[in-house]
Amino acid sequence: MSNQEKFVILRRSRRVWAVAAIHGDAERLDALHHELGRRFADGDRLVYLGNYLGYGAAVRATVDGLLAFRRWLLARPDMFTFDIAYLRGSQEEMWQKLLQLQFAPNPREVLAWMLEQGVDATLTAYGGNVQQGLNHARDGALALTRWTGSLRAAMQAAPGHYALMSALRRAAYTDDGALLFVHAGIDPDRPLSAQSDSFWWGDGRFARLNQAYGGFNRVVRGFDRTHAGVQTTPFTTSIDAGCGFGGPLVAACFDLRGEIVDLIEI
Repeated sequence: MSNQEKFVILRRSRRVWAVAAIHGDAERLDALHHELGRRFADGDRLVYLGNYLGYGAAVRATVDGLLAFRRWLLARPDMFTFDIAYLRGSQEEMWQKLLQLQFAPNPREVLAWMLEQGVDATLTAYGGNVQQGLNHARDGALALTRWTGSLRAAMQAAPGHYALMSALRRAAYTDDGALLFVHAGIDPDRPLSAQSDSFWWGDGRFARLNQAYGGFNRVVRGFDRTHAGVQTTPFTTSIDAGCGFGGPLVAACFDLRGEIVDLIEI
């Protein structure tokens, strides 16, 4: 996979808006989009930091909301498709793996673990049934292939949904090397091109970064397991305030020094 397929480069950015994990809370996302539309300025770029799916009861409406706001932004004369980035979160990573569950060596255990992580909301949104999935996982690869095929077909039948999930990237960064945007974290001991699961699952080292990673002024993440809200260190910022778990949805606007210059909490 090429770097172009892994990463989004945000070019000629004046400011960058970053949206934290949404977790199927379409109502908060719609309210945030309304406010963001008022504040979005020429030269601004937009990055969604993953976990659009999972947990919340309005997964399909959430994806519809992402697509609708994308259309609105692209109607502006100064906006292009590469000015908006969608990162893959842990929920989207699990959903992709679920659609290939027939290839897992122990599919029933894998599915049970995914359900504990909140994938059941996405499963239900696209017409799936938890017990049916567990049964098919027991019945073998052919039954699983038919089941995952029906889930894929349901997503493909929702206009734009499958295309959006296929366009997700691992990270985004500004072309001047100032800002790096990730879902949950990075492995500080590996270069950007060698990162893998750290993007989606992170670890406790993110907030303890004591020097600039890869020359970036700041690394911004959108999912934090503690949902602690906006947390800033000299080199990192975390903006997950618990949307989907009863907390607000956050969008933070960064200048190229890595400072937050505007903030929306809905």
